[in-house]
Amino acid sequence: MRATIGLAFLLCSAAAPALAQGAGSLEARLAALEAEVARLRGELQAARAAAPAAAAAPQGAGTGAQAASAEEIAALEKRVAATEAREGFRVGGTTFRAGGFVKLWTAYSVYGDGNPAPGALVRDFWLPQQVPVGGVRSTHFSAHAKQTRLWLSGTATVDGAPLTGYVEVDFQTAPGTQGTARTTNGYNLALRRATISWRGFTAGQDWSTFQNVGALPETTDFIGPTEGTVFVRQPLVRWTTKLGKAANLALAAENPITSSISSLSPALAESDDAAFPDLVLKLSGRLGPAEVSLAGLAHDVTVSDGTAKDSAFGWGLSLAGRVPFGPSSRHDMRFMLTGGEGIGHYVGLNFAPDGVFTNGRVHPVGLVAGFAALKLGWTPAIRSTVMASFQEVDWPDVQLPATANKAAWSVAGNIFATPVKGLDVGLELRHGEREIVNGARGQLDRVEFVTRYTF
Repeated sequence: MRATIGLAFLLCSAAAPALAQGAGSLEARLAALEAEVARLRGELQAARAAAPAAAAAPQGAGTGAQAASAEEIAALEKRVAATEAREGFRVGGTTFRAGGFVKLWTAYSVYGDGNPAPGALVRDFWLPQQVPVGGVRSTHFSAHAKQTRLWLSGTATVDGAPLTGYVEVDFQTAPGTQGTARTTNGYNLALRRATISWRGFTAGQDWSTFQNVGALPETTDFIGPTEGTVFVRQPLVRWTTKLGKAANLALAAENPITSSISSLSPALAESDDAAFPDLVLKLSGRLGPAEVSLAGLAHDVTVSDGTAKDSAFGWGLSLAGRVPFGPSSRHDMRFMLTGGEGIGHYVGLNFAPDGVFTNGRVHPVGLVAGFAALKLGWTPAIRSTVMASFQEVDWPDVQLPATANKAAWSVAGNIFATPVKGLDVGLELRHGEREIVNGARGQLDRVEFVTRYTF
């Protein structure tokens, strides 16, 4: 296991010098869009002012301006309206934008080795750590709209640069009281992201800098290749800058939560006792046609049980990216490879803990995880993705509970269609397995169908 992790990190390190950034920053795109709207408004105002003057002047007399025809003014009005629709709506000096999607998810699931608890999240999406082990086969049909998502942003220009606030919510991850499926199916809003961005600085709750969101494949599931994916949203402060014309560098300080288990119980405990924030460095850019990122993480693994407290050093590396190919780049390959010690809560929704706390000492837990996904765009409106994902846990040499997670893997394939703009329908097949420390296994087979309207 350790040799596998070491080889993965050598490959990551070898790729780093060639990274280069292709896409412009969000701030630059917002500034360009606002400048375009201002220019078009100026042209429209001048055209409208010139038209009455030309109509009132004697035939053959000059008006001091080139008068636009009614058709030209109408065409210009359409351009302004289209650009403002992309820009949003203005209140004072702030431009607001809103969006999101409505999603219905349905699934027929066959649990080969048990029955998940009522309300377990594995009933809502692929969550390998909740796959039952050692029981009797069971089947379930599920349907919900919890993954419906809403976002709102506000942008104002401050000292020549966009200052943006962004808030994003959904209904899937809300803790606390929920409605009953017997009657109203009401679900609480949950905060996903809330950020302030200006001149390369971002502060608030956002995707961890250790994660590459752009590498995630299209799936009917909430995440898809869950066990192989870095997936964390948390409070952070991040600074992003260009390295010349070639690459982007991001540095971040993030919330240093530690998850742990004991030698007697696999139940996760959460500790917020670290003395230092998690530190992340990420280089992102292009390697030929590929969009690639390489991220490094230092994590303060600290656990306290009220009487004893111990800390250890956690670290991780993650290489991720997307490689487009084919006509109009309709096809692509997406991938992620992650490894380290003491970073379990960053990967696979905490399939493995950060550490084992026993006899007053915390022992970091190692892991290696990853996924690969191939997307094929059959037509501009129809595409498919096949994906495979895994995680293996490298436990320290201490006593462990027999039911702690050892490994998980899954494979899936889907087909999506977009019959009209903004509306997607998708069908996906998935098989996944979970193994625990004592060697017992559980498996899940699932057929999923979704409809999603993005606005």
